[in-house]
Amino acid sequence: MAGGLPLSFCGNNKVPNAYSVEKGVLNNGCLVDALNLVPHVFLLFITFPILFIGWGSQSSKVQIHHNTWLHFPGHNMRWILTFLLLFVHVCEFAEGIVSNTMMSTNHLHLFMPAFMGFIAATTSVVYYHNIETSNFPKLLLVLFIYWVLAFITKSIKLWKFAEFGIRFKYLRFCITALLVVLYGLLMAVEINVIRVRKYMFFTNPQKVKPPEDLQDLGVRFLQPFVNLLSKATYWWMNPLIIGAHKRPIELKKIGKLPIAMRALTNYLRLKDAYEDQRTGEDPDRAPSIWRSMYRAFGRPILLSSTFRYLADLLGFAGPLCIYGIVRNLEVPKNFTSTDKEVDNDFGVYFMHTTELMENSSVLAVLLFLALVLQRTFLQASYYVTIETGINLRGALLAMIYNKILRLSTSNMSMGEMTLGQINNLVAIETNQLMWFLFLCPNLWAMPVQIVMGVILLYNFLSWSALVGASVIVLLAPVQYLIATKLAETQKSTLEHSTDRLKQTTEILKGIKLLKLYAWEDIFCDSVEQTRGKELTSLRTFAFYTSMSIFMNAAIPIAAVLATFGVHHFLTSSIPSPSHAFAALALFHILVTPLFLLSTVVRFAVKALVSVQKLGEFLQSDEIGDDSWRNGDISVSLDVGKKHLGMTTAINRKGPKRYQMDHYEQPSRRAMRPMETENVAVKVSGGSFTWGNNQLTLSDINIRIPTGQLTMIVGQVGCGKSSLLLAMLGEMQAIDGRVHWSKLPDCEMSHEGSFSWSEIEDSEEDVGSKNRNSVAYAAQKSWLLNATVEENITFGSPFNKQRYKAVIDACSLQPDIDLLPFGDQTEIGERGINLSGGQRQRICVGRALYQNTNIVFLDDPFSALDIHLSDHLMQEGILKFLQDDKRTVVLVTHKLQYLIHADWIIAMKDGSVLREGTLKDIQTHDTELYDHWKTLMNRQDQELEKDIQQDSQTLLERKTLRRAFYSREPKNQMDDEDEEEEEEDDDDDDFSTTTSRRSKIPWKMCWCYLSSGGFFMVFLMVSSKLLKHSVIVAIDYCLALLTSTDSNHTEPDMQNRSSFTNSSSDFTDVPPQPEQDLYYLHVFFVLCAAGITLCLITSLSVEFLGLSAATNLHHNLLNKIIHAPIRFFDVTPLGQILNRFSADTNIIDQHIPPTLESLTRSTLLCLSAIGVISRITPYSLAVLVPLAVAFYFIQKYFRVASKDLQDLDDSTQLPLLCHFSETAEGLTTIRAFRHEAKFKQRMLELTDTNNTAYLFLSAANRWLEVRTDYLGAVIVLTVAVASVWSGQTAALVGLGLTYALTITNYLNWVVRNLADLEVQMAAVKKVNSFLGTESENYEGSMDASQVPENWPHDGEIKIQDLCVRYDPMLKPVLKHVNAFIKPGQKVGICGRTGSGKSSLSLAFFNMVDIFEGKIVIDGIDICKLPLQTLRSRLSIILQDPVLFSGSIRFNLDPERKCTDDRLWEALEIAQLKNMVKALPGGLDAMVTEGGENFSVGQRQLFCLARAFVRKSSILIMDEATASIDMATENILQKVVMTAFADRTVVTIAHRVHTILTADLVIVMKRGNILEYDKPETLLEQEDGMFASFVRADM
Repeated sequence: MAGGLPLSFCGNNKVPNAYSVEKGVLNNGCLVDALNLVPHVFLLFITFPILFIGWGSQSSKVQIHHNTWLHFPGHNMRWILTFLLLFVHVCEFAEGIVSNTMMSTNHLHLFMPAFMGFIAATTSVVYYHNIETSNFPKLLLVLFIYWVLAFITKSIKLWKFAEFGIRFKYLRFCITALLVVLYGLLMAVEINVIRVRKYMFFTNPQKVKPPEDLQDLGVRFLQPFVNLLSKATYWWMNPLIIGAHKRPIELKKIGKLPIAMRALTNYLRLKDAYEDQRTGEDPDRAPSIWRSMYRAFGRPILLSSTFRYLADLLGFAGPLCIYGIVRNLEVPKNFTSTDKEVDNDFGVYFMHTTELMENSSVLAVLLFLALVLQRTFLQASYYVTIETGINLRGALLAMIYNKILRLSTSNMSMGEMTLGQINNLVAIETNQLMWFLFLCPNLWAMPVQIVMGVILLYNFLSWSALVGASVIVLLAPVQYLIATKLAETQKSTLEHSTDRLKQTTEILKGIKLLKLYAWEDIFCDSVEQTRGKELTSLRTFAFYTSMSIFMNAAIPIAAVLATFGVHHFLTSSIPSPSHAFAALALFHILVTPLFLLSTVVRFAVKALVSVQKLGEFLQSDEIGDDSWRNGDISVSLDVGKKHLGMTTAINRKGPKRYQMDHYEQPSRRAMRPMETENVAVKVSGGSFTWGNNQLTLSDINIRIPTGQLTMIVGQVGCGKSSLLLAMLGEMQAIDGRVHWSKLPDCEMSHEGSFSWSEIEDSEEDVGSKNRNSVAYAAQKSWLLNATVEENITFGSPFNKQRYKAVIDACSLQPDIDLLPFGDQTEIGERGINLSGGQRQRICVGRALYQNTNIVFLDDPFSALDIHLSDHLMQEGILKFLQDDKRTVVLVTHKLQYLIHADWIIAMKDGSVLREGTLKDIQTHDTELYDHWKTLMNRQDQELEKDIQQDSQTLLERKTLRRAFYSREPKNQMDDEDEEEEEEDDDDDDFSTTTSRRSKIPWKMCWCYLSSGGFFMVFLMVSSKLLKHSVIVAIDYCLALLTSTDSNHTEPDMQNRSSFTNSSSDFTDVPPQPEQDLYYLHVFFVLCAAGITLCLITSLSVEFLGLSAATNLHHNLLNKIIHAPIRFFDVTPLGQILNRFSADTNIIDQHIPPTLESLTRSTLLCLSAIGVISRITPYSLAVLVPLAVAFYFIQKYFRVASKDLQDLDDSTQLPLLCHFSETAEGLTTIRAFRHEAKFKQRMLELTDTNNTAYLFLSAANRWLEVRTDYLGAVIVLTVAVASVWSGQTAALVGLGLTYALTITNYLNWVVRNLADLEVQMAAVKKVNSFLGTESENYEGSMDASQVPENWPHDGEIKIQDLCVRYDPMLKPVLKHVNAFIKPGQKVGICGRTGSGKSSLSLAFFNMVDIFEGKIVIDGIDICKLPLQTLRSRLSIILQDPVLFSGSIRFNLDPERKCTDDRLWEALEIAQLKNMVKALPGGLDAMVTEGGENFSVGQRQLFCLARAFVRKSSILIMDEATASIDMATENILQKVVMTAFADRTVVTIAHRVHTILTADLVIVMKRGNILEYDKPETLLEQEDGMFASFVRADM
């Protein structure tokens, strides 16, 4: 045995010196190799026990969340060197094996050390990783010793080689030299670790903790902290992605961002880069955003570009390896014995360096490695750009937000900066810049790629290749043109869809009116008309998209066609398979950059525009410097000017701060005289402007006494609100000064110790120390998107007693009780819509609740009725605020409160008219006092009137209650999908949820396709299949074509050495030209067919999508407009609107391209697999496990991707809302001094959204790396299998080319599947609405049987009527009987919910009449078609509804009446003069919801509308509830005169309106309680009606 092993180790040659050591021990090559084994074995012996012990102990101790991760110095370097080492070992091993085959007997020593070295290197890196995670550097000594030993043994080997004259000509020498270098470098890395960490040979080793982020358990994004291998393959994402399968990913699960990626960090980086550009000499020059972006984020972009270049260069390995492999197969190897060059000194074979590259198996492995590396680099490049893009977006958002907080108010109000612009900056411009950053490495990588590709092509196919390349290049501008066209059409589509949405919203808001007037179809048609315009531009969009797709698919075919056509024409020969398929692979590579180039250029153009907009925004005016709020610093004209231009610069820099300190010292001492003690704010000689060079306030000298109630009165527009804002510093001071008095001295002293140096970028804090924050309630109420409680506390600590007192003072309790979740209900833009009065009371409550010394209230009574105003004045202002001795400034129009004021400021035309107490004014300015008295009397009269009326608030509450009662049932089943998932989550075993969440919604796909029409589906499917088979046929034909040639030509060596004279080689031996020509013709025909099919498929998919979108929207609109009214009561408006906005948009624009991409990539992969299995059937065996792996990868990924996408979407909305609400409430935020809190909130929201987005993109990388590696394995399999299978060269080339395409398309299959799944949810939601029942429009009578003038008399019989809203609900009217004679005026009254409104709806058959009947003029209304019935009656509803359009359209949308009739109606409604005065008369425009008319006027329009329709029955449903006395009197008069001969049924809100009626019906709980003339009913003292009247008096 002992003898046998060395024999086989050193070979069994008959050469005598195999084991002799005569020439010196080291001169025996075999022994040197044996020496090389020693270090490897040493390492394995030592590390294995340590690893096992280590792993054993590790599992026993509880795993810390992130272990104790850190990176030793040179971490990445070590990983890279180890990978190189492994690669070189593989080469050494391959070389040994190949050399061994050349020898007569086995020489183990040629490859055994290489194999052991490979294992040792692997072990070393595993070992190192474990030491690193457990932070125990002492054990690294083992590795150090190993590197030293390996370095020495390899050096000996190299030295011996050199000694015997074996140099670079031989491969083994090169490999050994490389190994020596690598071991040397690794040794250096190890020494460096010892140097830095001092863990050996030093007395005090350095203690190192993991990075801060890892100590914080909330950080879950580990990409920056894991080792290189995990970084490259995203291995750390596995638990997250696989865990998503069991339970959905939530915000908790993705944790928070690492510090380096947080918005604040990046904001500071960007801001410093931006501010550094402001030079001393030229302070007004705007800093360049581009330059600051480059300074802040340039390095990662360079890194990403480097990765990108490496990936692109490695990409060319594909075609080159194909060329090599196929050429080796074309030319049979003929080795002669002279090749076996056995070196005498070592007695073994030495391989030449070039020989290895001629071995096909080696090339196959190289191709595999190149692919793996290329894909890794590419994904790394993507990841780095995306991370940088996200960081940039966070920084920009923070910059914009900071700027918003400092915008001057005039900018907002003068319309220089609209809310829309700010929202665009946030939502669009920042994203455009982010996208530009994503694509930006392409800008400089693509040209290089294209140039390289063209050079290689030229090498393969000389001039003819350039023709093909030029086809590709020439079509690039066309692509760009198409791309710009696409952008334009998208814009117009957007405009039309905004219009359509506006119309739809109006229809849904006024749906009740439309149904009652039978106008649904008219409005439906108008929406369809707009939708028609939208579809026209969508059609253009679809056309251009399909052109773009067509070009992308057809260009490679056209290029190949052109190349081979020209090649045949020039040389009348056909290229060899190796050249042909290498060229084919190159064309595939070249198409991508050219296709992308147009996109990148477009984004670059957009980015330029965005940067310009951002620059303008960042340069716009800011609010005056805060300094004067802090002390009593006068802002005189010059100071103001100095500050406006460059506030930002001043605030940042040091000197300013000292300046402020100096100012404050003297001023504090100066203001000691007594008069100032009780003055909270004092303005002297002030002139203020809103920045448009007109003085708004001039010559203001006022003082606000401390702890007292000051009132500011005056006419509308005399500058009362402006005065408050001027005191708050929101206006530009032209002249004069505002003093805010100091806190008492004792408090001041410790405040003073607050040093300037501690504060960096937060002037706000300093301000809030000096000018107390002011509780301010603006005139236009401003709510946060938060709960009621959060809106009132507004960031102050919650104090139950205080909160309760505030709620009572503002009488908010009844309103809160109505809300579904009490004061935890979300209100604001995205929450529940409150009425104006409710909103205003919440804002006043906020001001009362804050614990500030000064309270500014700007007209808090404007939206409140009299009872509430009184209550608020007494409880809130006089009691609550005055008890606290707070200084109150109240702007008001209600003069009756002046008696409570301690100090009055009367204003007129922007200056102060009078100032003093009421007594002073009574004595000194009697005229003004008398004027006030008359006004007060008038207000008192109104007050009495008001008390008669039921208060407005009750009405508001009523509408709120209605809104909720109707919503409640629906709340339980808001969205069907959520329902299903919730049910599933209850189950304990996860299998159900798993299957449910990973299922692909095939049913929805089918629903979508079928709505596109069967012909289109058939066309799409058949043309797709045909197209892909034709493409395969083209390539197969190419294989046959090239192989005919290589079968006939002599295997001449010249062909390999130089291709330039190959044409002459080919023409020497003329092959069978007729067969060639036949193939060529077939080839041309196929190419032409392929190109046409590309066109057909791209068009068919897009137009299939278009017809599906058309049909789905049409059906949706019709279903919803014709749904019963109950549907609108239970379905929230927002939900219906979402179907028309977001979901329709997805169906219109997003599904078709996804579908196209999905089918294309799937079919490409399938056809590739088909080709491969045809060429090398053996490789199918390997494809099966790969398919299984692929199945699991896509299954996990789809679920995780969907969750992460949802998270990204759901975190984006709050961010955008926060921006817009900040911009709206600027003055309030600044008055309260809450800037810092709001900034904090913005940073949190930004970070949350960025985390979701980062995880989403990391998940995409995770998927792509995995599918790419699978693709690389497929390529390896095919390459190896085809080399051994003995197929013809051409077919092998074909197989390899196809295998290479798989790698590109596998990940697209999965990503498109995931996208499609998310998008199909939209189809599902729309589909769920398509199931709603429509109203039954067909009656049992035909419309033609109804008399033309019915109802002619207006006689109504109600017999035993029972009504309910829904078969599931209780009846609301029970057995009601009544008879109304023609022309009678009937009043119906009763408490809320007694069924009076339901009765009015029953006349129109809007509710379910399940028993009894209503007979009008002898016809039972249930038998009539709805259209006929509703168009013959008229009704005036409680809430006036107007539509945007002309006045004519609002009165008569059917266009049936003459102008005279319309004018007559307007005259009756007392509107004629007003309408005449409008520009355009009857054609004057009404804005959305009739906002340009007052509520009373709108109600009168509705009256006119009822009059235009001359029906003999008019129903008034509480029509006078929301209008003032004057309007109500007009209404009453009109009803008595104009409708004298018609039957009028009035549902009364205030009983005194029906005292003059002919008949009164009193209802209670759906029954008729009293039924008689009003006089008779009044006589019954204990009757219900009598009690109503008494209560109403």
